[in-house]
Amino acid sequence: MSDRGLNATGIETSLAERRIPVLSPLGELVNAFLEWFGSLAIFAWNVARAACTPPYEWRELVRQLDEVGSKSLPLVALAGAAIGAVLAMEAQQSLTQFGAKALFPSAIVFSVVTEMGPIITGLVVSGRVGAGIGAELASMKVSEQIDALEVSAVSPYRLLAAPRILACILMMPLLTVAADFCGLMMGWVAGTLFEPMSLHRFIESGFNGATMSSFLPPTFKTAVFGLIVGLIACFQGMTTTGGAEGVGRAATKSVVLASLFVILADVVLVKFILVVFPL
Repeated sequence: MSDRGLNATGIETSLAERRIPVLSPLGELVNAFLEWFGSLAIFAWNVARAACTPPYEWRELVRQLDEVGSKSLPLVALAGAAIGAVLAMEAQQSLTQFGAKALFPSAIVFSVVTEMGPIITGLVVSGRVGAGIGAELASMKVSEQIDALEVSAVSPYRLLAAPRILACILMMPLLTVAADFCGLMMGWVAGTLFEPMSLHRFIESGFNGATMSSFLPPTFKTAVFGLIVGLIACFQGMTTTGGAEGVGRAATKSVVLASLFVILADVVLVKFILVVFPL
């Protein structure tokens, strides 16, 4: 029996061709995303399993703590200071317009500590550290250094990925504290340009009525940002292909995807914090 038939125009087609589903552009995009997300989940599982089994790479972890923390501190502090100054100038005029100048210290403290400090730190670190990790590991991948580690019975997940991801998780809350401090200090300095106020009064009024649950959850949620940045950057770097062009592509994708997922995670975590730690 023939497996061929006629279509509406009389052209002979095979049954196999007619049975093959054709994905729409949207379907192809969804399929590619699910494939990428599944590969990322497998990568995360391999890293977690390698990180929990000895030997532990303490020396590499200390080096990455310095790379992620100390070398990111100037940029994070500068970004926090800039955000504090901008918020102070905008808040001073807005609160004066509505006759609420007394709320200026509280507005600056809660804006910087609960949201602006964490999200700015996450985005700055995703730009600097994410690109660095992605490019470094991609260079090792295309130059076959990672393959050489595997041949030498050294797990690249344990030696390369786990210390970088753990360093991002540990250093992100500390960098957030530094950004918050610089933001508050520059906010106070910018505020005194409009109306003189002592630092003691600014701190006392800003933290009046605040509790630890108001500040600790927003600060420690950045550990999740660190996990996202480290995981995506390591994944993009260790799975890249295509030589020098692939290195640049891995660095770009690391920054873009890490920043995107940091923003999405912030939305989810803010809702989670409001539910678990209501004001």
